[in-house]
Amino acid sequence: EDSITEVGSMNVFFYLQNKDTGRNELVTPPLSRGDILPGVTRASIVELTRSWGEFDVTERTPTMPEICEAAKEGRLIEAFGAGTAAVVTPIEGIQYKGVDIEIKAIGELTQRVWDELTAIQYGKLKGPEGWSVVV
Repeated sequence: EDSITEVGSMNVFFYLQNKDTGRNELVTPPLSRGDILPGVTRASIVELTRSWGEFDVTERTPTMPEICEAAKEGRLIEAFGAGTAAVVTPIEGIQYKGVDIEIKAIGELTQRVWDELTAIQYGKLKGPEGWSVVV
């Protein structure tokens, strides 16, 4: 099956052009699998990127054959891990069955997610309703 579930101890996200729809898509494994950490950062990224309405945000299980094919065809745009301490960390390479897959590190989406999440955390940008509470 070669499913991708996480990167290290962080949630994983792949930004790619969907082969079937031709639309850009941010993919992360679904919580319904039962083995995915239901992190606050993961949930924040899913909600934030969906609110932009600029590309599809899909919770489905990516596979290594899918990622390899997307990379070969030039449809793999970027990838990153997400977690509380790191917020987002770019993935610049994956080795699979002896083959190195190079990925553009610190792509535009990874940078935008980092910029917006940290700006919301520090009160420089208003986040979605209910994200920040003045104490």
